[in-house]
Amino acid sequence: MRPHVELIDEVDLLWHVAEFPHANGEARQRNLCYDEENGAASLKVEFLTDWQRKGGLHAAQTEWYVLEGEIEIGDTRLGEGGYWCAPQGTWTPGVKARKGTRILLFREFGDWGFTPGGRDGANGGQKAELAICDSEAMEWYDVVDPEHGSPMNFERGGTPVPGLFIKLLYRNPVTGFYTRLIKAKPGWREHPLAHHPVFEEAYCLDGWFDYNFGTMTKGQYFFRPAGVRHGDFTAGEKDGCTWILRCDGDLVDWYTDNASIEMKGDPVNWGEGFPLSEPPELIQPVRSRSIGPWKNPYYQ
Repeated sequence: MRPHVELIDEVDLLWHVAEFPHANGEARQRNLCYDEENGAASLKVEFLTDWQRKGGLHAAQTEWYVLEGEIEIGDTRLGEGGYWCAPQGTWTPGVKARKGTRILLFREFGDWGFTPGGRDGANGGQKAELAICDSEAMEWYDVVDPEHGSPMNFERGGTPVPGLFIKLLYRNPVTGFYTRLIKAKPGWREHPLAHHPVFEEAYCLDGWFDYNFGTMTKGQYFFRPAGVRHGDFTAGEKDGCTWILRCDGDLVDWYTDNASIEMKGDPVNWGEGFPLSEPPELIQPVRSRSIGPWKNPYYQ
């Protein structure tokens, strides 16, 4: 399964050779989150040259979201905000990317395997429809509007949260698996802790917000397995915050109010008065060099 990643800045990650078999061109990737059991992953990809790959079948459900630059998928050209999703078993037409293009790439249920072939050939067993959209041409819908904006099934406990707006990019009508853009208005606040029966991951596209794991800003990312409590959200007062967000099912909020975490104990072999020991320096750990300096002297 994928590990809990929270909170990490992409610039703290190494570039690796991109996992694109049967392609022409050079690309590199940063691994935001990687499942070592089945190869599912969330990646930041940069194309170092013009790049292309012929049509075929991905081993995984595969999604691309264009951060900057330009791609072509079949006869469709997509710029910033362009998105496509090939559900597992869906034939994908040829894809091209211009040099310098950067995308987010999401793989689910499988690894980087790819089998080239024509739609009607040995690899042409179509199981679902390819989804393609230009998010820049879409309208934002209020999250409390289940007809347009929310992928949540309200009969199953989905919770509308005022102050949020959605562009739904993809949703599996059977499983509820979805990918969406979500925007919090400036100063948006939701104070209780929440957890969900599904995983939740997000990459910050713009703005910032504070919550119990720190301050999330542009280029930062989390992957949160089901059941992890999080919350007390406050969005930036000027611009709010915008994410691309994915869940592997309908998002149901289970809230915890008046939550607190407290650690107590009696010192044993440290502190003032113990031989050859000084009173300890309080250390506030951080998870990213970009968020702040490493405080622990053992990890300089």
